[in-house]
Amino acid sequence: MKALLLAAAFTFGVIGPAMAQDRIRISSNWGEVTAELAGNDAAKALARMLPLTVEMTDHLRQEKTGYLPAALPELTRQRDFSVGTLGLWSSTHFVIYYRGGSVPSPGIIVLGQVIGDVSIFDRPGPVTVRLERTE
Repeated sequence: MKALLLAAAFTFGVIGPAMAQDRIRISSNWGEVTAELAGNDAAKALARMLPLTVEMTDHLRQEKTGYLPAALPELTRQRDFSVGTLGLWSSTHFVIYYRGGSVPSPGIIVLGQVIGDVSIFDRPGPVTVRLERTE
């Protein structure tokens, strides 16, 4: 019985409020989307920086990239990404992927996933984005 109660407490703790993810708004002159941040230390550090404005440029016609004002924690990286992935290339290099694909080693730290239509960023040229928490 004790094991069952512990299992239930663990399960509800994992799928209950502890799993609630921070959502952010990413807005620009081109439109706005919402994104759900990952539950890792780098995404939590990003959330603590908000609100902030990031000047972004287009890179390889697959992503917008820009620099954060401070470094985020180093975590496990991956090479593959999907449409809407928010990532970290170097400790301060923030990326919004508007196409799927993969990057060379060492890969990216995943910071979250855009929920809205990320194709608003699928155009050449620079853009200024505003990152802020949603209510």
